[in-house]
Amino acid sequence: MGDLFLLIFLMLCVGGAAWLAFVWAVKSGQYEDIEGPKYRMLDDEEPRRLHGKGDRRDAGPKPPDKTAAP
Repeated sequence: MGDLFLLIFLMLCVGGAAWLAFVWAVKSGQYEDIEGPKYRMLDDEEPRRLHGKGDRRDAGPKPPDKTAAP
């Protein structure tokens, strides 16, 4: 009989943990946009890149302007 109460208690703990995980997922926005990613992968648009230290734009000084009069 004691084993039955232990199993019931353990099942309630597992169920409570699952409920808390679900509530955390909802509050953190995991279920906000469930339709967007499947349409986003079909876009032909190039993904936006963040320009950081490894970007070629930051590689060094700009070359002189060739359109300027001598």
